[in-house]
Amino acid sequence: MSLKQFIAGAALCALAGASQAASFNFSGQISFHNDVVQIPFTLDADATDVRVWTDSFLDGANFDPITAVWRNGAMVGQNDDDAHIAPGQTVFDSGLTFATLPAGHYLFTIATFNNFANSHTLADGFKFDHDTPVPLASWCQPVSHCDMGHNWSVHLDGVSSATPPPVPEPASYAMLLAGLGMLGRAARRRAGR
Repeated sequence: MSLKQFIAGAALCALAGASQAASFNFSGQISFHNDVVQIPFTLDADATDVRVWTDSFLDGANFDPITAVWRNGAMVGQNDDDAHIAPGQTVFDSGLTFATLPAGHYLFTIATFNNFANSHTLADGFKFDHDTPVPLASWCQPVSHCDMGHNWSVHLDGVSSATPPPVPEPASYAMLLAGLGMLGRAARRRAGR
């Protein structure tokens, strides 16, 4: 190994060490049984001991979550229950631990049980995608868990950066409702012909 190669290697190691892993926490609410929360995160360099999890179940106060991690649209892992991923987890909480993950862009998803991914390809969607949305307060999860709260709480540990999902503004909801109303009126007109 030449001195030039040694210096180049040392510089690369220094740059890799400069991108510090961090912890991120996000929380929010879902409204319907088929909502899927998506949280992008990045690893600037190959990483070890990456943990992503949700304590959304909150010992029965909220919904039973399913989590998955995706890279370039391909599933890296999916989990239903993991009470041991972090202190304070309860029986139906969920998350994934990776001994190593390569640098890149990832997506962490949280869905209600049993809205599993349809395949190992994100583009194939989730089991409940084509269901009529049911408000969580009116829906019983398959494990007979009813009267669910709609809060989720997510933790990412050992990642370089993470972005919370966008929060819809009230104007967005108004536009959505107006659009649905127009579609309903059009359907009634066609049916009346």
